[in-house]
Amino acid sequence: MSTRQPVAEPAAVSIGDARALLRHTVATLAYRGGKAVRNAPSSFGAFRVGPDSRTPAEILAHIGDLLDWALWMAKGAHRWKDSAPLPWSEEVARFHSALAAFDAYLAADAPLGWGADKLFQGPIADALTHVGQLTMLRRLAGSPVRGENYARADIQAGRVGADQPASRVEF
Repeated sequence: MSTRQPVAEPAAVSIGDARALLRHTVATLAYRGGKAVRNAPSSFGAFRVGPDSRTPAEILAHIGDLLDWALWMAKGAHRWKDSAPLPWSEEVARFHSALAAFDAYLAADAPLGWGADKLFQGPIADALTHVGQLTMLRRLAGSPVRGENYARADIQAGRVGADQPASRVEF
C-alpha cells in the first residue's frame, strides 16, 4: 500500500507574481555576486587556472553582458555584445550598475518583451552559474568566500547595489 499523497497541480503564476519573483532573483544575484567579488585581492581579476580558462575579470564582464542582454530582452529586443573586460574594480561597478538598470525596468510598469520564464532561464540562470565560478575561483586563488545559509540571508527585491547586508549565518 502506497503512502504517497497525490500531487496537486501547481497554481498558475500571475505576471505580477512572476515579475516579483524575478526581481527577488535579481536581488539574490546581487547578494551572492556581491559576496563573490567583495574584498577580492587586487590580483584576483587576472587569476587564471589554466591557459584556456577565463579570468575572473572575463567572467564578470560576461555577467555584465548577460545583464545587459536581460535588460534588452525585457524591453523586447534581442541584443548581445561581447565586452572586453575592464579593470576589476570597474567590472564590479558595472555588475551592480547593470543589475540596477535591469531591476529598475522590472520595477516599472513597462511591459516585458520576453516572459519572466525566458528571462530567468537565459541570462539570469547563466549569471548565477558564473557567480558560482567566481566563488570557486576565489578558493583556488587562496581567498575563499565562506559558505552561507542563503535561505536566511537578508535579500530584498530592489537591493542590488554593492551595499549588501552582512552575512547572517556563515558556515
